This record gives sequence, structure tokens and C-alpha cells, in this order.
Amino acid sequence: MGKSKGGGRRRQAGVEAVVESVDGGLAELIPDRERARAWTLVIDGAPQSHVDLDDPAYLSFEYQRRLGHVIDLAAPPGRPVHAVHLGGGALTLARYVAATRPRSTQQVVERDGALVRLVRRELPLDPNARIRVRSADGREGLAKVPDGWADLVITDVFSGARTPGHLTSTEFLDDVRRALKPGGVYAANLADGPPLAHLRGQIATAATRFGQLALVADPAVLRGKRFGNAVLVGSDHPLPVAELTRLAASDPHPARVEHGRTLTDFTGGAVPVTDLAAVASPAPPASVFR
Repeated sequence: MGKSKGGGRRRQAGVEAVVESVDGGLAELIPDRERARAWTLVIDGAPQSHVDLDDPAYLSFEYQRRLGHVIDLAAPPGRPVHAVHLGGGALTLARYVAATRPRSTQQVVERDGALVRLVRRELPLDPNARIRVRSADGREGLAKVPDGWADLVITDVFSGARTPGHLTSTEFLDDVRRALKPGGVYAANLADGPPLAHLRGQIATAATRFGQLALVADPAVLRGKRFGNAVLVGSDHPLPVAELTRLAASDPHPARVEHGRTLTDFTGGAVPVTDLAAVASPAPPASVFR
């Protein structure tokens, strides 16, 4: 889909879709045909987020459901947390934390200032939610998080459907570690397809910085049968692997959880990624969004 300098609205499912240029391309907020106040954010044809304003605890996208499970297990149910979100989209996961863990304090870092303004205007946040949104590069925003502040750091950053290379390195994870409390949890939404070189490299990179890792993904993605998302989870404390496995298996699109020796073997000898060697994640094939 090409970019447009203009904006506007068009009818879909009896409700007007919102179409507007943002820094990252042409953004569309498309109404959900089955939910009265739900919307999908699409940028240059690539679906980015889904939000239900009436039910912010509802997660439609597979990968967001998996990140939701990580959020659910990051602390006892309902306990407020300090959360950092690198990549904002339609602020779906920040809304989820606010709904499921009231009184949580959250920082969202989203580079696309025009997108932030669009989302705030069309999909307003609950004024009582303690969510601060900063328009900055993910690494620059992370650098402003105080040492040991975060219970949870979630990375879900895509530029043109690719994760920028500087958010994939050991140096980046050093700053994640700095921002996390002892026992805090890091979760990253990764996208890759056969031969899974990017995914394997990201696991090897995280293994140099976290003592405990788990990977949540569709079995077909793990087998290299198709392009898709995988959620990588890291911590220095034991991860709730059994609970995560149960939740992932019960999803509408079940996922598998790999950890321990099986996950180490999966990396296939991939080497950690440093700033000097980091490149963006691979572009998805056009067929992914059809």
C-alpha cells in the first residue's frame, strides 16, 4: 500500500475507518465488524494492533495474547507493576496492563509521534490509567528509565514490519537489564521465517544476559514451515514455564513453549548479536498479510 500525504475517513462495516499519514507510513484504523468499539491499526498494509475500547483486557492478535500471558504471570494476579513498553502501536498492551493490574505505572516509548497523536485522538486512553507515552527511539527512551525501576520490559518495535537492528543486540539487553528490578521479566515480540536465523540469533543473544529463557511460538513457525511471531521471555529468576505452557496451549491458536536444553539446542550454534553486527529482522513475505 502506498503512502499518502493526506488523511480522511472511509466507510467500513457501517463505521468510518480513519486513514491518516504518520511518520511510519499510511495508518488506517479499521473498525471491527464484530465488536462495537474495537479497531485494528494497520500501517502500510501490515496489521499492527487491535484494541477494544469497551474491553481492553481482550487481546485479538496471537502474539499479543502470548505477551498477555507473560504479563499475567509476571506478578501475582492484580498486583500493580512498573512496566516499560518499547513500541506503542495502538497502546494495546499498556491498556491491558492497566485493565488487569489497576494502579500499575507504565512508560510507553513510541518513536512515531504522529501515530501517538492519532491513537490518543481516536482511541483515547482511560484518564485514570497511569500511562506515560514518550515519543522517542526505543533505545533512547529506555536510557531514561531509572535503574532497577521496571518489573517488566516489553519490546514490540517494528519499522516497516522489521525490528530495527539496534534493538536486537547484547548492548541493548544490557540497558534492559539495567532498567529491570532483580527478578524482573523481559519479553520481546520477534518475527522470522525459514531458516529462522534471526530468531536463533536473538535467543543466543538473550542467553548471554538472562539466566532463564523461554520461547512461545506456533509449532509451524518453530519448525520453519512459515513466517510468524515468537515471544522470547527472559529473567534471572525461574520462569513459570508450566503455567505459560498451559496458557499458550489453551489459546484459540495454540502455541508451544520451549525452554532449557531444548531451547539451547534450537539455537543451533547461533552466535550472540552485538551492535557492530546487528541488522534489522527479515521482512515478512507479502503473503503474510493477505
